[in-house]
Amino acid sequence: MKVLEGVLAAPNARIAVVVARFNSFINDSLVDGAIDALKRVGQVKDENITLVRVPGAYELPLAVRRLADSKQYDAIVALGTVIRGGTAHFEYVAGEASSGLGQVAMQAEIPVAFGVLTTENIEQAIERAGTKAGNKGAEAALVALEMVNLLAQIKSA
Repeated sequence: MKVLEGVLAAPNARIAVVVARFNSFINDSLVDGAIDALKRVGQVKDENITLVRVPGAYELPLAVRRLADSKQYDAIVALGTVIRGGTAHFEYVAGEASSGLGQVAMQAEIPVAFGVLTTENIEQAIERAGTKAGNKGAEAALVALEMVNLLAQIKSA
């Protein structure tokens, strides 16, 4: 039986990290976690990491699409935070960010790691950005690394 499974080290990978500025008090921690995971675990060189800042989570899919279309990156990590409020705004922003990023991944055939927090309140967001529930930015970066390696294995299998 042949088993294909990605590993995390990808020292030559070219990775873009796209982050929303809105809720930057949370997103900055997600970026720190993602960059740390890329460098420490993935052994990605600093010059192979590009950080792109967009206004909010709604704008993530378009920026990620442009980056994917450039063919300069092996994977893209999308980071942001959408916190539920008293209106339907949460559903629109979170839903469009999620579906838009998924469409980019499928159409561009490049790993797009989903590191967008969708939480009920600020406390949950803080927990997922490096405290009790780990750092979801780091987790998204690890997903990107693993998928880069897995897709390379599938191509050469």
